[in-house]
Amino acid sequence: MTNKQWQLAQRPIGAPDESTWKMVESDLPELKEGQLLIKVLYVSLDPAMRGWLNDAKSYIEPVQIGAVMRAGTVGKVISSKHDKFQEGDFVCGYQGVQEYAVSDGSMLHKVDANLAPLSYYLGVLGMPGMTGYFGLLKTGEPKEGETVVVSGAAGAVGGLVGQIARIKGCRVVGIAGGKEKCDFLVNELGFDAAVDYKSENVKKALKVACPKGVDVFFDNVGGDILDDVLTQINMKARIVICGAISQYNNTTPVKGPSNYLSLLVNRARMEGIVVFDNVSEYPSAMKDIAGWIQSGEMKVKDHIIEGIETFPNTLMMLFKGENFGKLVLKVGDAE
Repeated sequence: MTNKQWQLAQRPIGAPDESTWKMVESDLPELKEGQLLIKVLYVSLDPAMRGWLNDAKSYIEPVQIGAVMRAGTVGKVISSKHDKFQEGDFVCGYQGVQEYAVSDGSMLHKVDANLAPLSYYLGVLGMPGMTGYFGLLKTGEPKEGETVVVSGAAGAVGGLVGQIARIKGCRVVGIAGGKEKCDFLVNELGFDAAVDYKSENVKKALKVACPKGVDVFFDNVGGDILDDVLTQINMKARIVICGAISQYNNTTPVKGPSNYLSLLVNRARMEGIVVFDNVSEYPSAMKDIAGWIQSGEMKVKDHIIEGIETFPNTLMMLFKGENFGKLVLKVGDAE
C-alpha cells in the first residue's frame, strides 16, 4: 500500500506557495507491535499552520524540512497491533497532511461518528472550538450585558466565539469581509451587528455598532483592526489575542498597535491564548458546545474542499479570506 503526503520543502519568505511543500509517495511500512494504521479522512486547515513553518521560538516546535506537514486530522483505524485501538475506530490526532499514518497511539483519542459529523471534531469540537471557548470564557471573562467584538468573525474560531457570547447574554458585534459573511453573522448566527472591513470605515462603523463601547475584544486578525478597536474600549476591557492572520505572511516586522496607550488609560488588559494550556478541561468544554448545538443555540458551518492534491492552494484560502466557516480538507472516505 502506498501513501501520499505533503512534506515541507523549504521555509517560506512571506506567503507560502506550492514550492513550500512537495508531494511524496512512498510504501507504507509493516506495522510493529503497539502500532496502528490510520486512514486519514479529514485534515484541519488552520491559520496556526503558517506559524509552524517558521524556524523561530514559539509555543510549539516548527515543522522540520522534509517532515510531513503538521495538521489536525480525523481518521479511521484500518489495522491495529495496539491494545487500545481496534480496526474500525475513528480517531482524532495530529497525523498531518497525508493519506495514511502509522501511529503508536500517542496524542490520539477516539471520537464517536454517531454523535457528530466527523469534520466537527476538527472544528467546533476540536482545536478551534476549544480555542474560542477558553479564550472567551477564561481570558475574556464576558459578563451579561457587556459588548463583545470579534474579528475574523466568519471563521472557525470567530463564529463560535460570537455565538458563545450571545448565549452568555452579551451584545455581539462581528468584523468580517464582505456582505455575504456579515449577513450570515447577523441572520444565521445571531450576532447583533456586523462590520464589513472591506467596504466600511471600521472605526466609524464600530462607534455605531457599539454605542456603549467595547468590553471584550476577541482578536483573530491583528494589524489595523486591532488598532481601531483599541480606540473604542471601555474601562477594564479585556482584549484576547488569539491570532493575527493579517500579519502572518508579512516580510516586514509585525505591525504593533499604535493605540496601545488606550490600555493604560482604560486600565484594560491584553492577554494571549494558546489552546494547549487547557487540555485537561477539554471534555467539559466539548460537553457544553455539544449541548448548545443539540439545543439549536449554536450553528456550525464547515467549508470542505476535497482532494489531497489541492492542499497548498486550499490552505492559502485562509489568508485570502476565501473560506466561509471552518476550512477542512477531505482526503478519504470512511468506507
